[in-house]
Amino acid sequence: MERTPIPVLTVPTTPYEDQRPTGGGGLRRPTGLFESQRNYLPNFVQSLLSSVDLRDRQGCTMVVGSDGRYFSKTAIEIVVQMAAANGIGRLVIGQNGILSTPAVSCIIRKIKAAGGIILTASHSPGGPGGEFGVKFEVANGGPAPDIVSDKIYQISKTLEEYAICPDLRVDLSRLGRQEFDLENKFKPFRVEIVDSVDIYLNLLRSIFDFNAIRNLLTGPNQIKIRIDAMNGVMGPYVRRILCDELGAPANSAINCIPLEDFGGQPPDPNLTYATALLEAMRGGEYGFGAAFDADGDRYMILGQNGFFVNASDSLAIIAANLSCIPYFCQMGVRGFGRSMPTSTALDKVAKVMKVPVYETPTGWRYFSNLMDSGRCSLCGEESFGTGSDHLREKDGLWAVLVWLSILAARKQSVEQIVRDHWTKFGRHYYCRFDYEALEPRTAYFIMRDLEALITDKSFSHQQFAVGNNIYSVEKTDSFEYIDPVDGTVTKRQGLRIIFSDASRLIFRMSASSHVRATIRIYAESYEKDPSQHNKEPQAVLSPLIAIALKISQIHERTGRKGPTVIT
Repeated sequence: MERTPIPVLTVPTTPYEDQRPTGGGGLRRPTGLFESQRNYLPNFVQSLLSSVDLRDRQGCTMVVGSDGRYFSKTAIEIVVQMAAANGIGRLVIGQNGILSTPAVSCIIRKIKAAGGIILTASHSPGGPGGEFGVKFEVANGGPAPDIVSDKIYQISKTLEEYAICPDLRVDLSRLGRQEFDLENKFKPFRVEIVDSVDIYLNLLRSIFDFNAIRNLLTGPNQIKIRIDAMNGVMGPYVRRILCDELGAPANSAINCIPLEDFGGQPPDPNLTYATALLEAMRGGEYGFGAAFDADGDRYMILGQNGFFVNASDSLAIIAANLSCIPYFCQMGVRGFGRSMPTSTALDKVAKVMKVPVYETPTGWRYFSNLMDSGRCSLCGEESFGTGSDHLREKDGLWAVLVWLSILAARKQSVEQIVRDHWTKFGRHYYCRFDYEALEPRTAYFIMRDLEALITDKSFSHQQFAVGNNIYSVEKTDSFEYIDPVDGTVTKRQGLRIIFSDASRLIFRMSASSHVRATIRIYAESYEKDPSQHNKEPQAVLSPLIAIALKISQIHERTGRKGPTVIT
């Protein structure tokens, strides 16, 4: 009996003006907006698919995954129906729609797909009252570059119709191939449901010495670990890789069931939100702790008794210990990359190793060109994102396995490794203040006025006296990046004040939501003397923060008494 071909429909629609991707081809909005605004999701998906040239799109393969948040399954169904109608030949989807961002990047590169669509809002809250997002990965497995994001936005502003197969239904729970005959299509549309972990796990096996990590977790001198998946996508990966493959006891892993609302907490791996892990680590029973965000690209590291490793230090320590990883022993180390707000701790390591450091704007897409051209082997951001050229995305579990490899090789605790690093390279005291949910116009004018102030000639070489500290301004600018590969210029990526003692203040506005804005203030102070390495970061950095608050007037202009989050 022949199957009746599934109809392909063209649906009239009205464009939205607010579908500009915020970076990396991603659109993040309140979930309620996706649910309530007519055709809001189909419009963006059509714009995204149309950004791929027709000849590249016809019959191509794409990868689809999600972090499991509320609205994901509905969205996946729409993406599948629209991909079929737009000529995509094959979709590869994680079982039950679950794929971490690193796993999507891995699969795209492994099967040479044309790109991928990830349904995630990263570390933002889930549930009906949370946020939802759509993110586009290109053929190298990395976030869409700005030129692609701009193309998506231009298409979205004039969109008049979208194509969809509303009767097409896929069983996301059943592994294997499903085929569908479509009207006016010569070849059937294929969907392959794959194990969420398998392909990614095979890549990790080729990078790390799993026997060494397994011995660390199960041998005579084993350490106890505590891993918090924060009810996001990483639960299946943690259980399969760290517990089943590497031997960690099953009770080492907590919050491993992906939940649509992440258990009511923001899936953000930091000291503010990963409180259950922090309390467990403070008890002293565990020697190593880690947490992951919703889609698995960010992480946090804790040592025994809750010893916190900030993301900038983690990046520098990984760089200094790459010889512990078989992948780098084989491939070599060509260069490092860091986002501009990330501390300069990485630069100190690079100088000793005699490799270049590339300072980029915030956003992983800026690292992709560097890695594709063979310039960069390791890169990272202060927002707990670290990765290497094994993928084109930041990779939280990869970073955790690097740390476990370092522990296995050096036979020291997390705290000992960090303190030894400070002794050798100096300590970079560092913190970030986030002023979230600001009215966008207010945030814009604060940044505009601050830029005018610090770039005025009268500000250069100005001195600030705070208590017993005197800070002399050496350099100020609005950060501009020239891509060394293709010469692309990216302007206005944050305001920098660099003082004569190498201390830094950075101000950057982030607009991941179209409704509210965030201003982030970063402070960094370098201390070479080991006898001064045991101070609290807030105490060391309080004079710099006082300067930042004085010149920005952020409390006076926003009515706030302090930041929303301190990292």
